[in-house]
Amino acid sequence: MRLPSSIFVSVSLFTAETTAALYLSSTYRSAGDQIWQGLTLLFTLVPSVLVQLTLTFIHRDLSRDRPLVLLLHILQLGPIVRCLEAFCIYGSVGRVEEPYVSITRKKQMPHGGQSEEVERQVGQAEGKLFTHRAAFARTSVIQAFLGSAPQLTLQLYICVLQQGVSIGRGTLMVISLLSIVYGALRCNILAIKIKYDDYEVDIRPMAYLCIFLWRSFEIATRVVVLVLFSSVLQLWVLPVVLLNFLIFFLYPWILFWLSHSPFPENIEKTLTRVGTTIVLCMLTFLYAGINMFCWSAVQVKLSDPDLINKSQNCYRMAVYYMLRFVENASLLLLWYIYKTDFYKMICAPLLVLQLLVAYAIAIFFMLIFYQFCHPCRRLFSSSMTQGLWNCSSLLCLMLNSPPTQNRPIRKDTPEPTSPASCTEPDNDRAPDTTDDTTCNMLDDTMYDIPNEMSNNIGGGMNGDINHSVSCNA
Repeated sequence: MRLPSSIFVSVSLFTAETTAALYLSSTYRSAGDQIWQGLTLLFTLVPSVLVQLTLTFIHRDLSRDRPLVLLLHILQLGPIVRCLEAFCIYGSVGRVEEPYVSITRKKQMPHGGQSEEVERQVGQAEGKLFTHRAAFARTSVIQAFLGSAPQLTLQLYICVLQQGVSIGRGTLMVISLLSIVYGALRCNILAIKIKYDDYEVDIRPMAYLCIFLWRSFEIATRVVVLVLFSSVLQLWVLPVVLLNFLIFFLYPWILFWLSHSPFPENIEKTLTRVGTTIVLCMLTFLYAGINMFCWSAVQVKLSDPDLINKSQNCYRMAVYYMLRFVENASLLLLWYIYKTDFYKMICAPLLVLQLLVAYAIAIFFMLIFYQFCHPCRRLFSSSMTQGLWNCSSLLCLMLNSPPTQNRPIRKDTPEPTSPASCTEPDNDRAPDTTDDTTCNMLDDTMYDIPNEMSNNIGGGMNGDINHSVSCNA
């Protein structure tokens, strides 16, 4: 059984960021900066409360007689208690004979076109550890994008205004950036486990490194662009942020309304319709917060029983990164036009170029991960790089094609065409298995748990790439 190191990392980042934020808020209070103190505390306490509620919801503590645990969650000490409980479970494995074990079957990665099934016994203690890992994976995402991301943006904005970085503020910024990147990394790993739940997935250190570099460049560049833009156009940053947020928040609800699907009732049996609505709103709120800073590992689909979109493909990811690159370039251009003498000490064109190159490097590491470091790349039916290239070519073709009404009309008599001149192959469809960025935020078990030990296991995502119809002249 693996050591629950991911739980320890999650709790360590949560505790360190909370401690650093509380210390920094005390320094703001001493300096008389009540606005910065209030915002720092806001971006610390709100995600902390959400983390406590998530742990309570996943472990179903409200329906169990555990008043001490609930009290510790109210005191914001829930993650520490859960971490200690997980390590106690890990330490007790093998000492006591368990009365019940289950058998799980996993396929190995195919070698030479063949895949073998491997059976493994899973005890109750290991199942409890899976639940703890799943809970902390979800709380890491909540802490990252509803707390650490706005906290990092705020502190960097204060640094720009005050033209300096204190030790406390710099420490909090570093911890916040690590928390965001770790949350995005956990989301990617969960997506892989959901997608390939039938296989025994072995994620190697090089894959972790590629995801870490990909998310680090992407998130850091996005935060710097937003801070630079807000430093010169304070009145316009709020419409830009609200427009981005509302688009991603309302997008799942609009699709749900257009699908005419019934209201989802299978989230939790004890929840009323009002409670279910609140949970769905929080899920879409988190979805919008992730998309504000990076490509979301959660593609919400409210009409699906599992609340995730199972038909995504690399084309949607390509469109997102193209539009985000254009948006970042536009915001940097506006900053360059309206910058004041405050930035006379830096080379503005070089800074713009560095930020655009950094975002391109993030995309490069993403392609490296899917092309060479993905643990299940042997199961891919098509290349991620080829899919992105095809999407780019299609968009360029659409932008460069002239309008139909401006094209000259030929009056020549068309030649008869033989029936066999154009063919539409029926078998030219291949499932896309390259988009592994979906994870179900509401499941209460890890996706490595066998079916005998979990009731709600999030489904994977099956996307299809529609190849173009070949036409032979």
